[in-house]
Amino acid sequence: MTVRRVYLVAGELSGDILGAGLMRALRARHPGIEFRGIGGPRMIAEGIESRYPLETLSVMGLVEVLKHLPGLVRVRRALKRDALAWRPDIMVGIDAPDFNLGLERQLREAGITTAHYVSPSVWAWRQGRVKGIAKSVDAMLTFLPFEAAFYVRHRVPVAFVGHPLADELPLENDRQGARTALGLPAPEEGGALLAVLPGSRANEIRFLGETFLAAVERLCRERPALSVVIPAATPARRSELETLLATRPSLAGRVTLIDGRSREAMVAADAVLLASGTAALEAMLCHRAMLVAYKMAPATHWLAKRLVNTEWISLPNLIARETLVPELIQDAASPEAIAAQLAEMFDDEPARKALEARFASMHAALQRDASRRASEAIEALVEGRALPASVASEAGEAAIVEDER
Repeated sequence: MTVRRVYLVAGELSGDILGAGLMRALRARHPGIEFRGIGGPRMIAEGIESRYPLETLSVMGLVEVLKHLPGLVRVRRALKRDALAWRPDIMVGIDAPDFNLGLERQLREAGITTAHYVSPSVWAWRQGRVKGIAKSVDAMLTFLPFEAAFYVRHRVPVAFVGHPLADELPLENDRQGARTALGLPAPEEGGALLAVLPGSRANEIRFLGETFLAAVERLCRERPALSVVIPAATPARRSELETLLATRPSLAGRVTLIDGRSREAMVAADAVLLASGTAALEAMLCHRAMLVAYKMAPATHWLAKRLVNTEWISLPNLIARETLVPELIQDAASPEAIAAQLAEMFDDEPARKALEARFASMHAALQRDASRRASEAIEALVEGRALPASVASEAGEAAIVEDER
């Protein structure tokens, strides 16, 4: 059976990238396929008929969501009518779970096969949501094995497809080549290079910027040969970092501030200091030792401690199911503690090299040609077959390993 029509709904730029890769993989298997729904510039270039602009669903924050809720409800109703009239073989929601899972449930109840690409963090908080997910999707397509294990345990059909970022980044990288490409001076004899990524959001700079620079200043006093590179995620973040650096003249000449190019900075580095989030996964896929530190508003931290049910916050530790990466959260993330942890990393080169090798192995395990495997899972759902044995068995094996831990 040929997959003829696929309804795709992406909610932000990351979803647009995923959707475009999925569309290419599906078209390679089914040349006459048609796409409709919501997509951004990449998905439109691949041929989707986008019924609304991608930005329609890109609403962040509780107040903002409440403000836009009536409009989002209207869009979801319109998409439901549009999908039912078009009669796709399958509807795939790409991330944006608050919007897409509701639409998926309505379409599934109307007889359309559904899948969700990118698991929400249901394994970490509000785990009861899995019951609603089970009613919304015929399968969940996950990036990470521990996510798949969660769904196996809750008897939700799942395909572990691997992580597109692992496909994108090479299994071998060139530290010196990255330093040369960034125009960074070679570290002095006995010195090292530290990459510092304080985050891409204004609040992250607000809560972490001063702390990170205080830790860097302390390290630089103790280690005259240390060099530091800080990639600024946006022009606004660069301006904020420049303001903070201006208050610490001792760092002049020791810190190189660059625009973007965070992956190159991580590859160039001997160790990385970063805020929790996708950057930790990227550092792992660049095979670099790291320290994860994070601070948030006291009220947010108080609430998070009561809602989040996970032993770790960083993806490398979550994937490994053990503490490979030190995590310093809230009050523990002091300049003194950060500097001490990083000093220990720099002083123990054998441990750094062993961790780099472990990360390379984890990278290989996630490098699965995610778009192709997601397309195979979608094809199986449309044809009424069991999910491909490779992804189904790997999800089951992940669940067994998780239970044994």
